Amino acid sequence: MRGVQGLVLVVEDERAIADLICLYLRRDGFGVHVEADGHAALAAVRRLRPVAVLLDVGLPGLDGVEVCRALRAAGDWTPVLFVTARDDEVDRVLGLELGADDYVTKPFSPRELVARVRTVLRRGAPRVSAVHVVGDVKLDGDRRRVWAGGVEVALTSTEFELLAHLMRHPGRVFEREQLLSAVWGYAAAAGTRTVDVHVAQLRAKLGDRSPIRTVRGVGYSVEAS
Repeated sequence: MRGVQGLVLVVEDERAIADLICLYLRRDGFGVHVEADGHAALAAVRRLRPVAVLLDVGLPGLDGVEVCRALRAAGDWTPVLFVTARDDEVDRVLGLELGADDYVTKPFSPRELVARVRTVLRRGAPRVSAVHVVGDVKLDGDRRRVWAGGVEVALTSTEFELLAHLMRHPGRVFEREQLLSAVWGYAAAAGTRTVDVHVAQLRAKLGDRSPIRTVRGVGYSVEAS
């Protein structure tokens, strides 16, 4: 059932964990649909159009990484939050490079998990109302669209908000911790590597048109070439 906050698809094969997540999401006004394997999850995304997907990495058969890869390859940019028992940085970076919006490791606080869902959805809300242009990159906040050299670029909600935050302040240098706070909504405990991975993804998508500059030992800024 779709709640007042929208429907969240929970993809988790451990029933006790799925039940706990559902309890807290429903308390917060979300509708919830649960699937226990990757193939069913892909079908559910297409059928139900959830506002977000909580995706366990260690699923039987088609695992969470492959589910996320399939969604992004099909042009589906529904916000995805990985939930996993693995806390290895390689796994974390891989998930973000595939287009995941956030990454939560077990054991987790259910309240924190719901807060992370809300944060990801806020990033996707139309709050950047102006059109910003830096060099050959144009960002339209109302339509949540980005072009590089006149060619539209598909971004996750997190990538969009990171680029928008930088483009609202051209020339200003932001430390990684400042970007974590402004875009992700939480502090350095999340790890500044998260910022680096998303910047790398933005640069890859924008190509030679990317206005993002690294300020060694400090952080990032956007500047016209």
